[in-house]
Amino acid sequence: MTRYLISFDDGTMNIPEDELPEVGEASIEVVREAQDAGVWVFGGGLESQRASVVGTDGTVTDGPYPETKAVLGGFSIIDVPSREDALKWAAKIAAACRCPQEVREFMADPTV
Repeated sequence: MTRYLISFDDGTMNIPEDELPEVGEASIEVVREAQDAGVWVFGGGLESQRASVVGTDGTVTDGPYPETKAVLGGFSIIDVPSREDALKWAAKIAAACRCPQEVREFMADPTV
C-alpha cells in the first residue's frame, strides 16, 4: 500500500459560521469511514499559521511568512493501494469539508 497526503489550502475553506457544526460532523464521518476501512493513518486541521523555523545549527526563528495566502489549513494521511483510491477519498473529504483537496504521494519508506 502507499501513503498519500490529502490537504487543503486554509483560504479555500470559506464556510459561514452557522454551518461549521454541520461541516465538522461531515468531516468526522469521513474520518470514521476511513478508519473503518483501515486506510486512515493520521490527520487534522492546523490551529494557526504561526510557524517556527529550526535551522541546521539549531537556531530558531519565527516564520516563514508566505507572500501568498495559500497556506496549509489541514491534512489527512491515508494508506491505500492506488492513486485512484486516494483520489476517491479526497473527493469524500472535499465534499465533507466543502473545499478542494490536493493529493500527493509519499515517497517509499526505505526502512520497510
